[in-house]
Amino acid sequence: MSHLPLTASLTPDVSPAVTPSVTPTPPEAPVLVRPRVHGAAGQPTLLISLGTAVVLLALWWLASRSGLVSKLFLPSPAEVVSTGLNLLADGYANATLAEHVGASLGRIGLAALIATGLGIPLGLLMGLNRWVKGILDTPIEFYWPLPPLAYLPLMIIWLGIGEASKVTLLTLAMFAPIALSAQAGVRALPIERVQAAQALGATSLQLFRHIVLPSALPEILTGLRIALGVGWSTLVAAELIAAQRGIGHMVLSASHFLATDVVFVGIGVIALCAFAFSWGMRVLERLLVPWKGKS
Repeated sequence: MSHLPLTASLTPDVSPAVTPSVTPTPPEAPVLVRPRVHGAAGQPTLLISLGTAVVLLALWWLASRSGLVSKLFLPSPAEVVSTGLNLLADGYANATLAEHVGASLGRIGLAALIATGLGIPLGLLMGLNRWVKGILDTPIEFYWPLPPLAYLPLMIIWLGIGEASKVTLLTLAMFAPIALSAQAGVRALPIERVQAAQALGATSLQLFRHIVLPSALPEILTGLRIALGVGWSTLVAAELIAAQRGIGHMVLSASHFLATDVVFVGIGVIALCAFAFSWGMRVLERLLVPWKGKS
C-alpha cells in the first residue's frame, strides 16, 4: 500500500476568489438649504400693500355710495378725482393746483438746501471735535424737542408773515436731525479703521475723505430722510396759519367753505409728495451706500 505524503493530504485546495463587479453610484447632488429669515426682512410686501390699498378704496366707495355718510363730509373717490382734474385747469384760492404745489415745494427745497449745507458740516465737526460739540450740543438739544409750530409765532414777529419766516422755520426744523445724524455717524466709526489707515500713512484729509465720510454717510442719509418728513409736515401746518399760496393754504381755504372734495385732493397731494420724498431717499441710499444693511 502506497501512502501519500502527509503534507499533500493536509494542504487545502485554494482557488482564486472571484470578486463581484460593483457599479459605482454617482454622488448625490448637494441640497441647498435656504436659511430662515428673521422677521419680514427680504420678504416682498408689494402685493400685500396693493391689496390693502384696493380694500381701503373699496370701503371708501361703499361708504359714500351707500349713503351712510353724507357726500358733504365724504365725497366718493370719483368726485375727488374729478375735482383734482378741475383744480389743475381752473385752480382754487387764486392759484392753480400746480402753483400751490410749486410754492410748497419751493419752500421745502430751499429750506432743505440750507439745512443740509449747515447741518452736515457742523454735525461732522461735532463728532470730530469736542469743543464744537460742547458749543452746539446745548442749543440743538434745547430747541430740537420743541414742536416747530411752537416758535412759529416768534418767527412771524421777527421776520414777518412772508417767505422768510416759513423758510427759517423749516430750516430750524430740518437742521437738528441732519446735524445729530451726522454726529452719530462719526461717533459710530470703528476705531480699528482709523488706526489701520493711520498705520498705512493716511493724512488727515485722506482719513476724512476715505474713512470718516463714507462711514458716516448712511447715518447722514437717514437724517436727511427724517428731516424731509419733519419739514414737510411742518410746512403744511405753517401754511395753514400764514401763507397766501401753498397746499396747506388751499386746504384751509377749502375748509372754510366746506369744500370737502378740495380738502381730499389737498390731502392726497400731500401724501403723494411725502411718498415721493421717501422713495427718492431710498433710491439715493441704494446709489450712495449700497453696502448698507449687508454687513
